[in-house]
Amino acid sequence: MISIKTPPYVSWTHRLSRLLVRPMLGTRITPNNLTTGRLVTGIAACAAFLPGDPGWDLWGGVLWLVSCLLDRADGELARLSGASSEWGHRYDYYCDVVVNSLFFLAIGIGLRNSDLGGWAVVLGALSGMSVAVASVWSEQFEKLSDGSDKAYAGILGFDFDDILYLFGPAAWFGLFPYILVGASVGAPIMALLTWVRLVRLRGRRAG
Repeated sequence: MISIKTPPYVSWTHRLSRLLVRPMLGTRITPNNLTTGRLVTGIAACAAFLPGDPGWDLWGGVLWLVSCLLDRADGELARLSGASSEWGHRYDYYCDVVVNSLFFLAIGIGLRNSDLGGWAVVLGALSGMSVAVASVWSEQFEKLSDGSDKAYAGILGFDFDDILYLFGPAAWFGLFPYILVGASVGAPIMALLTWVRLVRLRGRRAG
């Protein structure tokens, strides 16, 4: 029976990133350089979303897509070059948590003058905090499962976090209000479900 689940590191975005980083093999570019680039472009994108201006949102969306590509590229370069390390993984992980959480806070602040008013900032903070907590618990889940199970499995060649790529076009087409409201509901639920799975896994391991 053919599984529709996406195995680790074989999603379409992983394959694209693998093609992009191959010319970097043997150069002075390191995976940590790409991770730093992901952090810088991600924070720059979030800063561009703060004014809530369509022009800035356009550039923010571009920077966000670049940041997402670099997020895939650093791991692919590490695996292809044999430069994977625990420190590099932790660095990449913390950068992901910071950038992904700041995204929701930034768009919430940017929407403060929209129909959502001051609630936009509250929803942004709630979403960002929930994403951070879910990320921490998912990392604990995957460590406890010894890599045999992912916290969020992908399907049909797409990873769960490939949804982040959609946030760039969402910025261009003015879809941030819908993204924010959806995240304010979905992110806490995702965090709760992750915690439940983590507790169950700990119970099975203890047993």
